[in-house]
Amino acid sequence: MRLRANFVLATVVNLWMVHTVASLSNIGISHGRHANSRFLLDNGVSRTPPMGWNSWNHFWCGINESVVMSTADALVSTGLASLGYKYVNLDDCWAESERDENGKLRGKASTFPSGIKALADYVHARGLKLGIYADAGNRTCSNQMPGSLHHEYEDAKTFAEWGVDYIKYDNCYHDGTRNRERGQEDPAKWAGAYGHSWRTTGDINDTFASVTWIADLNNRWGRYAGPGRWNDPDMLEVGNGGMTMDEYRSHFSIWSLMKAPLLIGCDLRSVSNRTLRILGNKEVIEVNQDSLGVQGRKLRSKDGLEVWAGPLSDNRVVVVLWNRSELRALITAAWRDFGLSPNTPAIVRDLWKHKYVSMNKRDRLTASVAPHACK
Repeated sequence: MRLRANFVLATVVNLWMVHTVASLSNIGISHGRHANSRFLLDNGVSRTPPMGWNSWNHFWCGINESVVMSTADALVSTGLASLGYKYVNLDDCWAESERDENGKLRGKASTFPSGIKALADYVHARGLKLGIYADAGNRTCSNQMPGSLHHEYEDAKTFAEWGVDYIKYDNCYHDGTRNRERGQEDPAKWAGAYGHSWRTTGDINDTFASVTWIADLNNRWGRYAGPGRWNDPDMLEVGNGGMTMDEYRSHFSIWSLMKAPLLIGCDLRSVSNRTLRILGNKEVIEVNQDSLGVQGRKLRSKDGLEVWAGPLSDNRVVVVLWNRSELRALITAAWRDFGLSPNTPAIVRDLWKHKYVSMNKRDRLTASVAPHACK
């Protein structure tokens, strides 16, 4: 079994929203719920995908309490917290390499001298929530701190005592064998009984090739996602410097459409205004946080020219025209792609330009899209 599960405790780029007069039941994009599923963790938590920040993509094991505290401050000062980015999540390497004399995990004294409880208090005082990393095996994936195997109860109790709000639970070194998450064992089919989100793919990296590969892998599991249970195609790379702004906007647009957890992975202490405009696009975030909770999916693909779409509440549809090729190209989304009559009138809004494109659009949308960009 290979799984990473997350638990929540008690103009070059345009994203289009189409608001139709048709009933949602007539739109040919399935809600995708698994009708016969019953999930033990249906506890009313995480009704929309979690949003926040995680330390791993940028800092790896180079984290300390100063970084985490200043990141919490940055979430507030940049306005991202007010948009829904609430979780401040420690990833691997936060603990001492061995448990204490009582068998408990403890924060690494050299990097978290105040302790994790004090860190949780600091984060909570800013209206945010603290997440932490643990592992189902003997050691975590970095091999720098103990896993929770045979210590599950004690560790859960410790996290609760510290005031931890969110757990990322990895699965390296299980029974002494080092595994990596590769989206195997079909976790989308069963992991909702144990967590509020689960990884469906291997680890992301800061390249466009990684984003496209992961988007395709995550796309196949859309019918299993919904309020309280989310497919996780891994954390955001927006702002880490390996891609163009067009590519980062595509990354953020597709993750939002797929109802992925939006966990920022860059250094927010020195984030650029251009990056903030992507991460802080309120209208795109609202797509991700839509109450219907249906994962959008790829409807059509030819020669790297793709149409992605998904239903939203109030008879709306979100549409992304994504050019994954190396040349500028025209991409068209026809009303029939959504199961609509060509004569269905629609109001079309550009969520990146924040303006209406048409108040009475019919039949299709067509746009010229730059390489690696989307509209």
